[in-house]
Amino acid sequence: MRVANQCGMMKAMTEDRTTWQWGKLGAAIKAAREARGLRQIDLAERAGVSEGTVQNLEGGEPRSRMPQSLAKVEPHIGWAAGSGLAVLRGGEPTLVPVVHEATATLGRGNDPLREKLPLRVVDELESDDPLIDSQVIQLPGIPGARMTVVVHGSPDATPEQIQEALLAWRRAEANLHRLPDDPDEPRAANGQ
Repeated sequence: MRVANQCGMMKAMTEDRTTWQWGKLGAAIKAAREARGLRQIDLAERAGVSEGTVQNLEGGEPRSRMPQSLAKVEPHIGWAAGSGLAVLRGGEPTLVPVVHEATATLGRGNDPLREKLPLRVVDELESDDPLIDSQVIQLPGIPGARMTVVVHGSPDATPEQIQEALLAWRRAEANLHRLPDDPDEPRAANGQ
């Protein structure tokens, strides 16, 4: 095993790094970050690096050596360890699911939410995105049955965008409250 590790290290040391695709790596990191709705500062905080480090990685400028920060960033953008090197060599990253810290904490404990709700719902409830509103709405025609709605805004939303989201939610909420008592009863064309 030690010989195999030494051979792998020798190969990496003697590899022609001038062919590495730094631009492709930068674009792939940025796309993976954006696909998760993260800002550069969000990724930096999760990975324990500076925002400038994330900017440099995404910048795609050629380097003489592999940045140590790449291994810190990979798990937070859904990449398996070593995926950055694979991209540099012209390949694709190996994708793994991202587990948010709040969800991981719930998963380790004996939390009642974990037992009652699907992971995607717990993850959304634990989201750091700004909470716009929440509402419990009685379902028509079924005594005691209700639905719970939690409305989050975009993490980087401006106050005006939050206001727009709140107004959109109020319109949707009004429609939910106007559901017919009889599920077979047709709704009017204007939704009333």
